[in-house]
Amino acid sequence: MVSISRWRIILVVLSLVFGVLFALPNALPQDVRESLPGFMPKKVMNLGLDLQGGSYLLLEVDTEALRVERLTNMVEDVRTSLREEQILFSDLGVVNGGVNVRITDPTKTEAATKLLRDSIGAPMAGTTGGRDITVQSQPGGQLRLTFVPDALRAEAARAVEQSQEIIRRRIDELGTREPTIQRQGTNRIVVAAAGESDPERLKAVLGQTAKLTFHLVDEGVSPEEIMAGRIPPGRMLIQGGSAGDPPIVVERRSLVTGEMLTDAQAGFDQLNGQPNVNFRFNGLGTRRFGEATTANVKKRFAIVLDNKYISAPVINEPITGGSGQISGNFTTESANDLALVLRAGALPTRLNVEEQRTVGAELGADAIAAGQISAIGAFVLVLIFMVVAYGWLFGGVSIIALIVNGLLIVGAMSMTQATLTLPGIAGLILTLAVAVDANVLIYERMREEYRNGRSLITAMDAGFNRAMLTIFDANITHLGAATIMFSLGAGPVKGFAWTLAIGVFTSVFTAVLVTQVLLAFWLKVARPKTLPIERAPA
Repeated sequence: MVSISRWRIILVVLSLVFGVLFALPNALPQDVRESLPGFMPKKVMNLGLDLQGGSYLLLEVDTEALRVERLTNMVEDVRTSLREEQILFSDLGVVNGGVNVRITDPTKTEAATKLLRDSIGAPMAGTTGGRDITVQSQPGGQLRLTFVPDALRAEAARAVEQSQEIIRRRIDELGTREPTIQRQGTNRIVVAAAGESDPERLKAVLGQTAKLTFHLVDEGVSPEEIMAGRIPPGRMLIQGGSAGDPPIVVERRSLVTGEMLTDAQAGFDQLNGQPNVNFRFNGLGTRRFGEATTANVKKRFAIVLDNKYISAPVINEPITGGSGQISGNFTTESANDLALVLRAGALPTRLNVEEQRTVGAELGADAIAAGQISAIGAFVLVLIFMVVAYGWLFGGVSIIALIVNGLLIVGAMSMTQATLTLPGIAGLILTLAVAVDANVLIYERMREEYRNGRSLITAMDAGFNRAMLTIFDANITHLGAATIMFSLGAGPVKGFAWTLAIGVFTSVFTAVLVTQVLLAFWLKVARPKTLPIERAPA
């Protein structure tokens, strides 16, 4: 043990440099960090919701609304398909979770059944030729279309996954760092946005479905017919997005949709200086919008967002450039928020807020202060115990290894941009005790070997070698528990598990390798004759 391999010394030095470099930015003010040279690390640990303050939302994906929307779309698909083939029908509508339609000419019932089965719905995933709807023929020329149960479940699961990804994109656009976005159960999503102190704005941004569509306005429906609710088939009534806007009737089929947008940015109208949103279509959207505006010059089209029209201008000339603007009663903030959600994409269905909480910055500061006091108190107690039990030399070596351990943990969390939570601080404190456990095992093994008559150097070598199996066993158990908590837990539990897992690796490294290098250096310099921690047996 007097001669330590050079690679071990180099590894300890490099780990110390790593810990200092990556942990240092956490102790520096932001302006100092920004002025550091380019090669210096500048990342710091992200503070969780409970330490930094922020907003917590539990959102439910409204899968029932998604089912109703699919049924409504199916009605329009049935109407369009039968009209294209000139098959007369009546009594078309949604009835008890399905779509019913009566074919007027009974001799065409079979042809209509085959047409609807082949033209409506989509192929079922994992099947050959199967589709996600069934068409049943009933007496009197009645047809009933229903969704396959597996198709609805798959649709709901995709909606939750898609909503989770769109929520992430919208929060990233807000500039929130390291948000926690996790699925809970079958149709719920947990959102924890640290640093976002306005939950109402967060709800407004996340809760907006942002389905943008463009529809032709049907000017042939009189206000009296609108008041009486006599809306022609294939049309729908749209309310205005602002108070005082009259309702209008538009074609149910949209000209283009927001899915064809490639960009949306807030701006200002050049004529009146009011905030607006400028958008641009992709190639398909540009072509469709150009064809639609060319064929409908002097007609009105409505820009509809979440079933409310923002504006309904007249098409004065074909719009073939693939870009345009949305004007309305916007503020600068609302225009920015609309552009944000349009860029991030539309949600497949609406989100319902089941629970919301706000953690103030003051409460987070109190939690940080309490965590600091706890960490310092734990460190002092460990220091006192190790010095009393093993003296200033061996106890001091353990404390130095413990300090290096702390630097490595903070450095690793900063480098990986891990989020530190209040339970994470608890995991950090637990790591202090776990780290000195390894030193206690090594030192006690040294004592035992020295009492059994081994020489000083042989006893110290045996202390490290024979304690290793026990140290690894204990830490593998901790690592397994941390892995399970990280895989199955959520939020603060994951923060605790991540800190604990990092601490397992750094604790073994520092308690064994760093301690070994320091004691080898002491042996080489001091050349002692006895083991300082040896005590006579009681």
